[in-house]
Amino acid sequence: MGTSVLSLRIDGELLDRLRDHAAKRGMSVQDYVIQTLIRNDFDERFQSAVEETERFYGVT
Repeated sequence: MGTSVLSLRIDGELLDRLRDHAAKRGMSVQDYVIQTLIRNDFDERFQSAVEETERFYGVT
């Protein structure tokens, strides 16, 4: 399995929140995000967020 680069553009407030959460755990923002993505329930939470967004904005 190879590796890939994921680039994100995020709001400054969200980045500050991510930094705070990561710092509380003694982690870098990148490590914190990766750990969050590999959590067992991520797929479920992500699908739920997608469905809520679709309801809010309407399916495109």
